[in-house]
Amino acid sequence: NGMVQTAQIAAQSGATCVQLRAPNWCTDKLISCGNKLKRVLAPYGVPLIVNNDVKAAQMIQADGLHIGQSDMPAAQAREQLGPDAIIGLSITRRDEIGTLDPKLVDYAGVGPVYTTCTKKDAAPAMGPQELRYITEHLSVPVVAIGGIGVAQAPVMRQAGVQGIAVVSAICGQRDIALSTRMLRCAFSQVS
Repeated sequence: NGMVQTAQIAAQSGATCVQLRAPNWCTDKLISCGNKLKRVLAPYGVPLIVNNDVKAAQMIQADGLHIGQSDMPAAQAREQLGPDAIIGLSITRRDEIGTLDPKLVDYAGVGPVYTTCTKKDAAPAMGPQELRYITEHLSVPVVAIGGIGVAQAPVMRQAGVQGIAVVSAICGQRDIALSTRMLRCAFSQVS
């Protein structure tokens, strides 16, 4: 499977987390792919987060679950996955800051920062200034998402986020290892 191989190369090259997100897949297909991902990520200690399918996350024994504002409540996810699971919540606007309970949620996925082609129903792009505002008003680590590549990575770091989530900046590249290393390098450089 190309996705599994891509994730393995990214993990070897410095990716620190992998999210399994395939909104059109049934739970069984997520579980099958998730089990393969767990196997290839294990040697690198890279956690696997499943997007919005708590049953798949449980069956895979994934490290966590990412939920959106209209998905299952964080309290229910925490109850089903236990105290050690990593739970992430999407924040797309500043008026959603109050929906995040830091006792239940470990990180916020904030964005889209820039326009993105990989999520058809994405909210409008917020830009780096709004990202900074939201990051400063949340008490959990923030992962920026949406249209981020090597050029935008240092800007994200300056906005105060702890991480960046990418799809096409790694998955759509000819050299996955090089693309991953370049992203890591760009994100760790603050001018």
